Amino acid sequence: MTLTSSLKIKYSNLWNSMTHHKFVLELADGSLPENIFKKYFLQDYVFVNDLVTVTSQAITKSPNLNAASVFNNFLTGILDPENDLFLRFFKELGASEKEYSSAKASPTTQAFGDFLVRTSLEGNFDDIALILFVTEGTYLDWGKRLLEEGANPQNPVYKEWIDLHGPEVLGDLVGWLENHLNNNSNISKERADYLFHTALRYEFQFWESSYNNELWFDD
Repeated sequence: MTLTSSLKIKYSNLWNSMTHHKFVLELADGSLPENIFKKYFLQDYVFVNDLVTVTSQAITKSPNLNAASVFNNFLTGILDPENDLFLRFFKELGASEKEYSSAKASPTTQAFGDFLVRTSLEGNFDDIALILFVTEGTYLDWGKRLLEEGANPQNPVYKEWIDLHGPEVLGDLVGWLENHLNNNSNISKERADYLFHTALRYEFQFWESSYNNELWFDD
């Protein structure tokens, strides 16, 4: 059995809890309250800064040019100045420039981002590949499933968010990560288990925090 398969089986309950979370189900049928998505999206906007750092470290630590190219393409997709997705969505969601430009990380977003960035700085390429397999693989899982089920929420923001996490966008990257981890990595089972489980916990908590109106204790 491959490394990624064994991890997904071991933590199948948590993986399914994340990919079938209430947020995902409500996103699919359009019943997700817009204020919940707005809170989530503001935090995702903050989180992307850490994702850029992690991806940059993946390029720096890549074992060869092919691997570097994979992550360079991913980074370009995040940074592309012509991609106005965040600004368009904020306009649709009624978030002012002041609101999104001053958005601060919630406790969960801060902890998740710190975990990913620390892993990318202190760890090696295989460590980065493992955590990105979780972050992108979980999103591909629910995105692909919703597309196959024909999810078509009335809200155009929800529909585009689903489309952006299907195989056409994430399939090649997640497939590459899975192949590398299963066939070319030297990561230990213990290290892989820790990184997989921790990243997956944070992914679940990221959904949860959108409903909990999570704030710092002194806000």
